[in-house]
Amino acid sequence: MPLTVAPLGREIKIVKVLPEEKTKRHLANMGLLAGERITVLSSGGGSVILKVKEGRVALDKDLAVKIFVA
Repeated sequence: MPLTVAPLGREIKIVKVLPEEKTKRHLANMGLLAGERITVLSSGGGSVILKVKEGRVALDKDLAVKIFVA
């Protein structure tokens, strides 16, 4: 399922990251890569806020829809 429809507050696993290569590398540098466990904290408005390791990351929904989780 795309990250934009993932349940709030539950730990989920990234299974696929589909943006262009440059963006994919940037996301990997922030800890968003296949196999990583994350938690969706908020999904309102035009962004998705995630807990990644010990930090928080905000993604635009247009980018978040290209990240698939299980």
